[in-house]
Amino acid sequence: MSHFLRFISLLCCYSSLSSALGIPPFQAFLTEELPSTSKDTISIELFNDLEELSRIVDISYCVGVTGTGIQKPFLCASRCQDFPSFELVTTWNTGPFMSDSCGYIVLSHPPSPPRIIVAFRGTYSVANTIIDLSTVPQEYIPYPGDEEDDEGEHARGLRKRAINPQKVECTNCTVHAGFMTSWRHTRTYVLPHLREVIQQYPNYQLTLVGHSLGGAVAALASLDFESRGWKPQVTTFGEPRVGNQGLMQYIDKSFSDAGHINITGRYRRVTHVDDPVPLLPLTEWGYQMHAGEIYISKPELSPEAEDLRYCEGDEDPNCIAGAEVHGEGHGGPIVPSIEQGANIEGFKDWWSDTKGLLNVPPRFRIWQLFFAHRDYFWRLGLCIPGGDPKDWYREYPHVEEGEL
Repeated sequence: MSHFLRFISLLCCYSSLSSALGIPPFQAFLTEELPSTSKDTISIELFNDLEELSRIVDISYCVGVTGTGIQKPFLCASRCQDFPSFELVTTWNTGPFMSDSCGYIVLSHPPSPPRIIVAFRGTYSVANTIIDLSTVPQEYIPYPGDEEDDEGEHARGLRKRAINPQKVECTNCTVHAGFMTSWRHTRTYVLPHLREVIQQYPNYQLTLVGHSLGGAVAALASLDFESRGWKPQVTTFGEPRVGNQGLMQYIDKSFSDAGHINITGRYRRVTHVDDPVPLLPLTEWGYQMHAGEIYISKPELSPEAEDLRYCEGDEDPNCIAGAEVHGEGHGGPIVPSIEQGANIEGFKDWWSDTKGLLNVPPRFRIWQLFFAHRDYFWRLGLCIPGGDPKDWYREYPHVEEGEL
């Protein structure tokens, strides 16, 4: 909580300074769009796939909510009725004292594409978001080298008989400690169920989907599952940076087709203009992005297929990473150091050194946690019939071949 209170104090300090300096109101930045030169729009098939996955991950917000939840066969107060061929396997909720990880596992039976889907929920709490994005990195040890992975004899036997992919070394890799803790707690809940259903449905595609901090947990889960030979397909929405350059290179090598993504690409990292979370934690603190990005350039809902495009490499300047270039060209130290951010006086010193920023840098537009960060095809994050009330009178952003 001390992290959160410190952040609120800094934000209040900024508000006072902005009033004195005549900085434009927050609303002036809500629809800023980055310059674009890319014409690599995605296919209709991929657009529809991503739209469906956004509804699937939206359902995960029913887990951990008092009086709602998800029941078998697949019933909830949100969008479960959209998926009549789904069969719930289990839900999990590690609780607020265990990094607050929630989600569900479901089987997608024909006529839907045959899949084993693991959906990772984001966080309801802005306080949790700020705290989780402020912790220090730790060394990343790939599976099976993680000493905390207590499998048991039967599970180890299954692993020996599984496909053994070529091992990819992770050199000089560090990971966000909070995200890794969240995955370790989640792992004990999901692995027993996944081993069972993978053995029962060997031809079903293992599919991971996560939003917000759930996207970070999905990223770490994907590395674990890839090392087990399970070949997951991964889609995240608003995924934050999870580690340093070494870990990002490890992800790129593990999902070697991520840099040339198409409908068969196994890692799709979806970002949205004005969303600050993919820009956090800060590059100044050693965090980097990885490949596989698909960028939504339209600020408001609903996007069309032409509003989504492929991005090149780990940090394409024509995609979300460009916000750090186009949105912060003021000169001087753009962000406070860890020491400066530790107290109000340090923050004031940093502000004085910058000679007064006229705009809030995109990665510090925390109010966008309620807007751009939730707007991925739909406004995600509420477990009520039809999803967020903003979506009640909107049709699915679903397109057909003849509509482009």
